[in-house]
Amino acid sequence: MIDSPNNQWKTLDKDLGRVGHLEYAAHYVARPMVGIGISLVFIILTGFGAMIFFGQQPVSFVVVAAAVFGAYMAINIGANDVANNMGPAVGANALSMGGAILIAAIFESAGALLAGGDVVSTIAKGIVDPAGFADTQVFIWAMMAALISAALWVNLATFIGAPVSTTHSVVGGVMGAGIAAAGFAAVNWPTMAKIAASWVISPIMGGVIAAGFLWLIKSKIIYQDDKIAAARKWVPILIAIMAAVFTSYLATKGLKKIVRIDIPTSLLIGLGIGILSYFVTRPIIKRQSRGLENRNKSLKVLFMIPLVFSAALLSFAHGANDVANAVGPLAAIVHAVEFGSTAAKVSIPSWVMVIGALGISFGLFLFGPKLIRMVGGQITKLNPMRAYCVALSAAITVIIASWLGLPVSSTHIAVGAVFGVGFFREWHMERRIRLNLKTPKEGREIARSERSRRKLVRRSHFMTIAAAWVITVPAAALLSGGIFLLINAVFV
Repeated sequence: MIDSPNNQWKTLDKDLGRVGHLEYAAHYVARPMVGIGISLVFIILTGFGAMIFFGQQPVSFVVVAAAVFGAYMAINIGANDVANNMGPAVGANALSMGGAILIAAIFESAGALLAGGDVVSTIAKGIVDPAGFADTQVFIWAMMAALISAALWVNLATFIGAPVSTTHSVVGGVMGAGIAAAGFAAVNWPTMAKIAASWVISPIMGGVIAAGFLWLIKSKIIYQDDKIAAARKWVPILIAIMAAVFTSYLATKGLKKIVRIDIPTSLLIGLGIGILSYFVTRPIIKRQSRGLENRNKSLKVLFMIPLVFSAALLSFAHGANDVANAVGPLAAIVHAVEFGSTAAKVSIPSWVMVIGALGISFGLFLFGPKLIRMVGGQITKLNPMRAYCVALSAAITVIIASWLGLPVSSTHIAVGAVFGVGFFREWHMERRIRLNLKTPKEGREIARSERSRRKLVRRSHFMTIAAAWVITVPAAALLSGGIFLLINAVFV
């Protein structure tokens, strides 16, 4: 029996549909491979570049390997750490994903190349003493193991969607390799105790400060009868605070290469810039607020531009400081190979800084959106006011921690601020309900059983991130110790 033309067309449509589904599936599966492929090309080119610089030396393979792993670490920093700066702005719809990635790539690279410290502690803030190693070769293998373990751990954390501290990953790697190479006595345990304390102090401090500013915005602007008039008064003050804080932050942490500024001086500079910003932005906010309706949605417009500026400044400061996490151990290895000796502090060659800056940008562009979406929208819902509180809290907390001498993590602070905003919203909602206020949309009381389900912070993300923070240092240390023993067994 011969099929009719209609049946033939139906059969053809089904076959074409199957082919279309197959092509879509192949494209979906291949999409992650593009990022991996580009990353491998960058890593290989980095290795060739290091070979050109050190190709005439018999130990050049050590520097080449270190450069390769340094590039790998930089990519992972871009994929994981930069989400803390851009996530709130993207989650608040102040920036698109493409715009956030472009701004972050530019300012991260600028911070690393223009303001990155030309002298850094290559052994992660004094965790181990180079003099405690038996010889230079053992120190080189220890730094190599620390670099590899930190990169692998940050890569794993990015894969499971947990924003972890790359600084603490490096610290754990150096500690583990130091113990494996020179015993427990090689580790500076008082410094490690400070770092452990910062695991708890920095996210709580960031969360409390962010919640405090959100309470201020709610009480002084959002819950006022005339919201626009309140915004005209308070938004210039908030922008002035932001300008003062970020000026002090950048003066303290981001200008090491140009000039050394102590904290009291940076605070005075910040105060001057804050006062100037108030008088500059006051007429601008007044002009922007003309014609706006007296509702919360109108207020978001006034916080958009300050939020974009804060994200850019955070990225600049992050590039100036955290690029050392990628290239610090690499710089230590290069110094040890060149001079045949170890040192607690060494100058970072320009080509090493370029590896860090480019690696962070590549990692952000190729793999950053996953963590940006998670920090910006999946922990708790952010709008421009809430995201502004997160960014401002991050800068204030870093300044306070620097004054107290605490080795804090920008990741812990920023994510802790996001949690702080979310938990404050939960507490505030519960408080209003207990005062027998009704929900504006439903106009009815909410039962306790129903309230228990209305959580504004995703508990699954909270538990995953908290667990990742707790185990970062020990996990990186164990991994680093194992890698050191393996390298030592193979090459010694």
